[in-house]
Amino acid sequence: MHGVSDSGPFDDDDLPEGFDFSNLFGGAGGDPNAMMASFMSLFSGGIPGAGGGLDQATQLAVAIASGGQTEPNVDPTVRMALEQLARVAELQIAQATGLRTGTSGPVSIAPVTRGEWVKRSMQAYKPVLEQLAAAMATPAVDDELGSDPQMAMFQQLFSSLRPMMVNMTTGSMVGHLGSKALGTYDLPLPRPGSDELLVVVPNLDAFGEEWSLETNGLQMWIALSEVAHHAVLSVPHVAQRISALLGRYTNAFRNDPSALTDSLSGFDFNPTGDFAEMQEQLQSMLGDPSALLGAMRSPEQEALLPEIAVLMAAIVGYVDHVMDQVGSTLITDYGQLTEALRRRRVTASESDRFVERLLGLELTQDVYDRGRAFADGVFERAGSAGLNRLWDSEESLPTANELDAPGLWLARMDIEFEMEIDPAEFDLSELDDPGPADEADDSD
Repeated sequence: MHGVSDSGPFDDDDLPEGFDFSNLFGGAGGDPNAMMASFMSLFSGGIPGAGGGLDQATQLAVAIASGGQTEPNVDPTVRMALEQLARVAELQIAQATGLRTGTSGPVSIAPVTRGEWVKRSMQAYKPVLEQLAAAMATPAVDDELGSDPQMAMFQQLFSSLRPMMVNMTTGSMVGHLGSKALGTYDLPLPRPGSDELLVVVPNLDAFGEEWSLETNGLQMWIALSEVAHHAVLSVPHVAQRISALLGRYTNAFRNDPSALTDSLSGFDFNPTGDFAEMQEQLQSMLGDPSALLGAMRSPEQEALLPEIAVLMAAIVGYVDHVMDQVGSTLITDYGQLTEALRRRRVTASESDRFVERLLGLELTQDVYDRGRAFADGVFERAGSAGLNRLWDSEESLPTANELDAPGLWLARMDIEFEMEIDPAEFDLSELDDPGPADEADDSD
């Protein structure tokens, strides 16, 4: 599989041979003024899709995901196999969840190349990118800096660069995701408007070879996983809840010019200086996405992270539970496949994690473990019928306390079950002193 460097999105080793970084910024023959003018207009004021920004970010993403090579078409036999598996997966997931697997008809599974996955994903994430850019629109320069024209210029420059850098960095990270993504829902985010699911065949084949996995079983596993995610993420109130939380998160980015100014304080902007040196400085600073993100994350966003984590845990935990129920009956080597695929998702590098963190998704092992424990706890007490009540309405989604104590959720939902009193779930303070019945029992 295509390697992903921890050093950042613009690591030279990750860019394909012959890919010129300056082409993205309109180097104009080395004229720094023309370069900066082109760079400042990349996103037409920071809003992707309003100009050429999204196209150029997509160009970078495709170049990284494909390694700069022309990708061959997917083998038609693979296409036919996945079409057949889609029917099986749809039937099995619908029976296990009670959910509609498609929004307007049957689902389909399209085998795609890395580049095609990137192009579709950039379009799917476009609303989020627009929210990010709008949230980080250029603020007014502090009046107190009026007496220091040079500092005012730097502050205005960095404020203008922030949304463009975020979008370019995101484009780069989508490229990295495309270099290893197996399907549509490597990031568990709704993709409304289509029941066509994607499977990235080159990445699936590479993963199977790396782990010595049988092809048919691996294709069945990814088909089940994609359909299960699609069924849950297509539930209207679930999609709306995710969109609302991500909207609040992206709108809360810290719009403080000094934060980015401090993080890029080493940048030597000299309009008459050496263009190549300026470009190298900027590329180096953009190469640390974690530092850029840390400079922009606000206390409001930190406060939202637990709420987002609870929702994500409920979704991925439920899907894992359903996968184990269904997959173990259909796939001979299900255990081996599941171990490999679930290990893969929690061993990503910091670069891989950047898009997740940019959106407020902290998909750590703890998130998966909490969600799975909740789903298993509900199932053990109330069966599939009780667990599937999770998607009845927005009010059915668990709170943080309920996620860690399934009995509390079952009680609130008024679902009958054989309750096993667990101090971790219920407050037993009222039972500390034995009552009359307890005393009578002791005397017997």
